[in-house]
Amino acid sequence: MIIEIDFNSDEAIYMQLRNQIIMGIAVAEIQEGDSLPSVRKLSEKIGVNMHTVNKAYSVLKQEGFIKLDRRKGAVIAVSTDKLEALADMKKQLRLILARGCCRNITRNEVHELVDEIFQEYQAE
Repeated sequence: MIIEIDFNSDEAIYMQLRNQIIMGIAVAEIQEGDSLPSVRKLSEKIGVNMHTVNKAYSVLKQEGFIKLDRRKGAVIAVSTDKLEALADMKKQLRLILARGCCRNITRNEVHELVDEIFQEYQAE
């Protein structure tokens, strides 16, 4: 998996890293049980502070995407608590849909976008 950080982005680096790992899981570039690079290795590879990578890994752990193992390091272990995931998704979608409504994006346009995105994840 290739991590690309945009140092000019307004989005925090640890969030960019977190998001790219989640996207990697979604498109099956990395899978359940795969180990992520150590904090030190990844920080050197992408040219960021170790604390930044550590923060991204901590957020991923809290969100149920990885487990931290003393021997194996960060390992992909996606939580299967579907009800919790749906509640979290609903919370995030509320704001995204509100922003869309403010810009006159229709329900049909949203549905088309969702279908398009799901096709990207299922194409693999």
